[in-house]
Amino acid sequence: MKQVLLLSIFIITSTLSFAQKRLSPAVPGQGGIFKIENPDEAPDPSIKYKIVIDVTMGSEDNSSLNPALHNIARMLNLHVVAGVPKENMDVVAVIHSKTTSSLLNNKAYKKLFQVDNPNNELISALTKAGVKLYVCGQSLIARGYDIKDINESIGVSVSALTILTEYQLNGYALLKF
Repeated sequence: MKQVLLLSIFIITSTLSFAQKRLSPAVPGQGGIFKIENPDEAPDPSIKYKIVIDVTMGSEDNSSLNPALHNIARMLNLHVVAGVPKENMDVVAVIHSKTTSSLLNNKAYKKLFQVDNPNNELISALTKAGVKLYVCGQSLIARGYDIKDINESIGVSVSALTILTEYQLNGYALLKF
């Protein structure tokens, strides 16, 4: 029995010592990813990445982080860990539809859902990383939110439709989360 226990401990500690640590160099503490050594395909570090993100995905649980905002952090971290300089990442995201509430300031979010907004720290980290975040003005009004209730780091666009077409016509690649 002792031998089985010792073998189990050895296997567990050996496995843990080889486990990779998540990295988040572009958005510290958010969207951690694993470095892939010697991949067959990787981002080109010489390219200036211009990306516009259409964000409609939200969390079903109001006390949980918005997975789409988390994916924006992951996308930035993936590029930077692969060697793309952070200054080569020009990222814009427009949030609309049912996920608009993710952008409410804490006071408005807490009033609506009786919990603190779990996205505020991530929103702050994304904007510090240079991501330009916008809320669709049409979704804001249609869902009955007041502009003063939006997180101070968020800009307001006329609509998601106009911001998405404008940026794509200016050479930005479209991602949808």
